[in-house]
Amino acid sequence: MDKRMKDALKVYGPLTLLAIASIWLALSLVDPAPPSKITFASGGTGGAYYSLAEQYRDALADHGVDVEILETRGSIENLDLLMSGEAGVGFVQGGLAGPEHKDELRSLAGMFHEPFWVFVRDDVAAAEFGELSSVRLAIGPEGSGTRALARDLQEAWGGNWPDEAQAPESGAAAAEALQAGDIDAAAFSASINAPYIRTLLEDGSIKLLPFVRAPALSRRQAALDEVTLYRGVVSLEEDVPPGDVPLIASVAQLAVSKDLHPAIQSLLLEASENIHSGNSAFARAGSFPDRSLTDMPLSGEAERYWKKGPSFLRNYFTFQVANFLERAWVFLIPLITLLIPLIRVAPPIYRWRVRRKIYVWYSDLRELEVRGRDAKTDEARDQILDELSELQQEVLELDVPLSYTEEVYHLRSHIAFVRRLVQDLYVMNTRAASAET
Repeated sequence: MDKRMKDALKVYGPLTLLAIASIWLALSLVDPAPPSKITFASGGTGGAYYSLAEQYRDALADHGVDVEILETRGSIENLDLLMSGEAGVGFVQGGLAGPEHKDELRSLAGMFHEPFWVFVRDDVAAAEFGELSSVRLAIGPEGSGTRALARDLQEAWGGNWPDEAQAPESGAAAAEALQAGDIDAAAFSASINAPYIRTLLEDGSIKLLPFVRAPALSRRQAALDEVTLYRGVVSLEEDVPPGDVPLIASVAQLAVSKDLHPAIQSLLLEASENIHSGNSAFARAGSFPDRSLTDMPLSGEAERYWKKGPSFLRNYFTFQVANFLERAWVFLIPLITLLIPLIRVAPPIYRWRVRRKIYVWYSDLRELEVRGRDAKTDEARDQILDELSELQQEVLELDVPLSYTEEVYHLRSHIAFVRRLVQDLYVMNTRAASAET
């Protein structure tokens, strides 16, 4: 490493270290980085919740975020896991959140319809849900979203429904019991793609109960929506269903803990647009995600996202880079304020260091000149000439920027001048001594 580089490092090195220390201090004060792993409360394996959670896991993995999926019994357990902090995000059926949940949890949006299917045997004389209070009705186990919604509807229709109208069978087991005649009716909150739903829709001995008062029910609860199962949507060839059927549907929300990092929420929202925006049996493409179909407060990040979309930086950078820049902007202004005077002061300091070396040599040169003038012996003058040679050699090895070359040449010429002066004094003294002898 040449001397010029060493000089530059002596000046700019401390300033660089000071800037790095300032950046480190600022970074320690900015918002924390998003977690690299989150826990997703889903549903049972093979169900719609679990399948969708897997899609979110794959989407977030592309951005370096690991998603652990928890298998659960459904929305009620998901709410409990979110409240306890064991999960950071989860699907929650609309209409189930109580006041305590709305205080601690937030919704990102309504993501998809979950129709409330009520199937009855063809020989059961019932035209609407309220007429099922005297039949054997399965509404799912305790803790399930289906049971919670069914109980709400039973209360809405009034009366104390007997235990036989609140049987705990659910899913495929309830469908098989219905087909076998062990129960008269069964309720499900499930996707139309669930195998047992398709089976019951195509079973001629089972009929789907319409909710003719679905508009009224949807006005009573924000997270319920009126939907229509259109004629032939299941099978055009078999004409299933044979007519339009009005239904009520809860809207599954993506719920998050209130303190889930906003950057993770933003990733989930980005993924939701790809996962839930397609066409379905109950909604046209683009209908979901829907921020209006929620019964929990939207998170602050969701409010911002649905108004403005992804952040400006997110449109141009990867998630990690955009998130870092979004967090780091808070220290850019003070950092720039600090760096400007440092950058301005560095060149003068560097110039001073270069000139200081020259001035020190001038000090040495002046001392040698005085000693040369006062020297009385040849040995003293020879010693001074040797020191001048050493000084000349040091100056020759000096590496300075081009702008300081003139000063170096002046120094070298002055060294040569002092050398000649000392040599001339040596000759003069020699001649004077010869004349005396």
